[in-house]
Amino acid sequence: MKTFVLATMLLASAAPAYAADDHKPQYGGVVAETKAGDMELVARPDQIVIYVSYHAKPMKLTSAIGKITVFNGNDKIEAPLTLAGDRLEAKGSFILGAGTKVLVDVALNGKPAVAARFTLK
Repeated sequence: MKTFVLATMLLASAAPAYAADDHKPQYGGVVAETKAGDMELVARPDQIVIYVSYHAKPMKLTSAIGKITVFNGNDKIEAPLTLAGDRLEAKGSFILGAGTKVLVDVALNGKPAVAARFTLK
């Protein structure tokens, strides 16, 4: 019985180590975990891309409605998100740098909207 309890405790403590691997960036961006899945933000001055995955596998996106808000100091820029294949895109002229905060509000595949917050490194 002691062996069973010890084995159960070891397995339970090892599980979070595997789960942490699911949240690593796959496209060189910054990852945030949401109820809808993991969102990875890849930011460039002319375009912001959001990749959505669930357990490290790309999520099939059939519809999406949302917007991004970029906060950099006192500057605030909003842009709509559009579905572009397997990702979401916002186009515009964005002021980006270390510490820039980005708020994403999006409803995916007809489900309720979720919010994700990112801080650029």
